[in-house]
Formats: sequence, structure tokens, C-alpha cells
Amino acid sequence: MVIKVFLASSSGSTAIKKKQQDVVGFLEALKVDYTQLDIACNEENRMWMRQNVPVDKKPTNGIPLPPQIFNEDSYCGDYDTFFDAKEDNSVYAFLGLPPPPGSKEAEQAAKVLGVENGTPAEEPKADGSVDASAEVPVEERNGDAHGEEEQAADEEEVEGEGEGGEEEDVADEETAGDEALAEEEEEAVEETDEANAQEEDEQEEADEDRDEEAEVQEDEEEEEEEEEEEDMEETQEEEAE
Repeated sequence: MVIKVFLASSSGSTAIKKKQQDVVGFLEALKVDYTQLDIACNEENRMWMRQNVPVDKKPTNGIPLPPQIFNEDSYCGDYDTFFDAKEDNSVYAFLGLPPPPGSKEAEQAAKVLGVENGTPAEEPKADGSVDASAEVPVEERNGDAHGEEEQAADEEEVEGEGEGGEEEDVADEETAGDEALAEEEEEAVEETDEANAQEEDEQEEADEDRDEEAEVQEDEEEEEEEEEEEDMEETQEEEAE
């Protein structure tokens, strides 16, 4: 499956450029394979994008703006829906991709699946052991069982404690993986924010330069007009003499 991101390389809109950078930067941070398709220099890409965005997802004028995201030929969404998925830790579901093991999204999906199947995972106690009382007969818990049954219960309890320790180790590994992935996602967001801030600074500098040039041009035009008026007055005086 190939993720397609339709962009406009020569867009004059600062907002569109920022949104495009957000999407591309986050996909690269997550190491998601994707392909950029330019609609500014390729009319075929532009027409394909407009034709394959669902009607109910198009704006009122009927012309969708970049960035638009597809998984092969399946429409994923635009920047707004991508941003919502990022906030909800569901980017992989948004893209139609399986989340990597250990990620928050994979953990959430596992919990949802367990609830739907009616078999939620049994959580260990704080000391790593599991509650073995559910497997011990009522007679044993009341002290009415025979010696052999008590010995079997002790063995089961020891096995339960061993299993609880293994579950605790696995939980620690999963927690470490979740923390590492969360750090990667935070770094991706920080990199995207830095790129956006840099672009805004560059845009402000460009605007200031443009304003200065406009002022200089206006001053030059005013000077030229004054010179022309002076020349005209001198000409009229000469003609009058």
C-alpha cells in the first residue's frame, strides 16, 4: 500500500504551504512510506485528485485544496482530518495502515478488540502476582479440603505467581516501547513546529522587504513628479518671457 500526498509546490498561500509541511513532516517522523504528487506542475495529478475526493468531502465550491491524502486509490482525508487523527493518536487508522507494535495506537486497538470480544486482559497485582483465589475451590478457601488438594492449590499459586512475574516483565517491555514511540512522536511535532516557525519568520522578512521596496518606489515616483512639475514651470516661464 502506497500513501499518496497531493501537494502544490508553487502555492502562493502561506497557509497551504504550512499545512503541507505539517503532513509531510509528521509522516517522515513516523517513517511512513509515502509519495508526493505535485498538482501545480502536473495537470493529470490535479484532475485525478479532484475526481477522487468524495463529493461529500469537497468544499462548497467543489474544488478541494491540497494537501489531500490517499492510500492507493482510497481517500483518507485532508489536512483537518489528518490533524484530528494526530491529536487522537489514530494516524495509522486514518491512513489505513496497521499500527506498529508497542505504539499507543496499537495498545488502544488491542484494548478495544478485547472489550468487543468480551475477554479483557487480566491485570496483575502491584507485586506482579495474579489473584489465584478465582481458581481455588471454595472448600479449600474455607480450610475444608484434604491435604492433597491443599498441596495442589499451593503448586497452582506458585505457578500463578511465576506467570504474574512474566506478565510484569512483558508489561515493562511494552511500557518502554510506548515511551520510546511517544518520544519519537513528540520529536516529530517539535520538528514540524520549528519548521513552521522558520517559515513564518522568512515570510515576515519577505513582507518587510516588499514593503520597503514599495516605499522606495513611491519616493522615487514622487521625486520624478516633482522634477517634472519644476521643468514644466520653468518651460512656462520661458514661454511667457
